[in-house]
Amino acid sequence: MRGTPILRAMAVGTVLTVLAACGGGDGETGSPGESGGDVTITWWHNSNTSPGKDYYDKVAKDFEAANEGVTVQVSAMQHEDMLTKLDAAFQSGDAPDVYMERGGGELADHVEAGLTKDLSTAAADTIGKLGGSVNGWQVDGKTYALPFSVGVVGFWYNTSLFAKAGVTEAPTTWDEFYAAVDKLKAAGIEPVSVGAGDKWPAAHYWYYFSLRQCPKQVLTDAVTSLSFTDPCFIRAGEDVQRLVAAKPFNKGFLSTPAQSGPTSASGLLATGKVAMELQGHWEPGVMQGLTPDKKGLGEDLGWFAFPAVSGGQGDPAAALGGGDAWAVSQDAPDAAVEFVKYMLSDEVQKGFAELDMGLPTNPASTQYVSDQALAALIEVRDQAPYVQLYFDTAFGASVGGAMNDEIALMFADKASPQDIVEATQAAADAAK
Repeated sequence: MRGTPILRAMAVGTVLTVLAACGGGDGETGSPGESGGDVTITWWHNSNTSPGKDYYDKVAKDFEAANEGVTVQVSAMQHEDMLTKLDAAFQSGDAPDVYMERGGGELADHVEAGLTKDLSTAAADTIGKLGGSVNGWQVDGKTYALPFSVGVVGFWYNTSLFAKAGVTEAPTTWDEFYAAVDKLKAAGIEPVSVGAGDKWPAAHYWYYFSLRQCPKQVLTDAVTSLSFTDPCFIRAGEDVQRLVAAKPFNKGFLSTPAQSGPTSASGLLATGKVAMELQGHWEPGVMQGLTPDKKGLGEDLGWFAFPAVSGGQGDPAAALGGGDAWAVSQDAPDAAVEFVKYMLSDEVQKGFAELDMGLPTNPASTQYVSDQALAALIEVRDQAPYVQLYFDTAFGASVGGAMNDEIALMFADKASPQDIVEATQAAADAAK
């Protein structure tokens, strides 16, 4: 799912410290057409359902109207399709001018290969406004992408189904979680959906259990050492084994896709077929596009943090997360940089927030997030002692891919905790 091998020097930014961002006004959009001649910008994104797709189409049209001679050619894709096509586009030398970067080892790979433009000078004012949220998209002190949404992973749940099953409070420990699963089953409700067919949603469980079992320093050191010998990684696998053995997941979860269509993991939650799903901050926006009324779960939507693990050495308040940023290909026209800055403007981020498409990074826009459950994540994000970047992004293509493959096999009862560590370590050794 990833591209070139991980850049070993990439250490800074794989643990995201989300700092309070500096204020400031807009006015950064330049005049891309001033040099003369028409300019076309190609832009790929993954908001392929309404209202997000419609909003991004409007953003492109508004930019065109304000910049004579500029055309924005938009391609909206399903998330996994976009990742596959981006990998192919980079390898063929035909990447879009503006695309999504997720930071960590992935970004480092692109920078090392000379594929991504340094925005440090051209977008200095925007970078200053975004503050510490840009840290995850920096390599050697330079900024290569502007994050538009940064958040955390947790359990999204249907409050009505919880109430129907007699679950009166969201679980804070795993004993409470398993008790909730039992009550939901007894009420004839499938407890949890997971898009194991796309692997990464299943892998998030191992990531999170590792975050609860491992001290922060072990995870930080692993980014540069690519060593997974600490026994906390084995304990994380044992936690996953226990979870799978409890059989909380939807029927056919091994082939269920993450977010595409009403029978996907997100679709099952959105349509009331399951009670909860472990998913990222983008979930409300995704679910809106998967229900006929475009409202998702509406007032029935709730959220709770990944429960604490008894005896774990990790900080129980730490969060797994990350975000998405707009990057510009190395050979893209200057207008592409101006377009990316425009997308981080107060105006565009305000609309992004109002539609609950994610957690905006522009501090002037966070107040406009309309969904209460999603808005509450801003406080969770900003108060977390640290936010650990998704492992497959932090460790890069070869290591993250091997890790996810083996975790998916554990969900199918075909791999052990030791198998996950050995497969990950073998890929890491090959990448050194």
